Amino acid sequence: MNEKSKQRIDADNAFLRTQTQSMVRDRILSESDTIAQTRDANTARLRELRLQKETQAREAAAAIPSKPNPGKRPKHD
Repeated sequence: MNEKSKQRIDADNAFLRTQTQSMVRDRILSESDTIAQTRDANTARLRELRLQKETQAREAAAAIPSKPNPGKRPKHD
């Protein structure tokens, strides 16, 4: 009775194929999720750096007094 029937062997092989495919799919999805999370974190970090740089540039521009335009004369009414 140690000998398995051909039908049982075929069923076991089909199950193993399905199980292997499922494991491969899960691994691919897990890797994709990891890549997406890494990309999103990097994008957020770069966005934050850009916003800080823009804020510093605006503050620096606001600190410099604007010069009157020498080509225009003030209007007199």
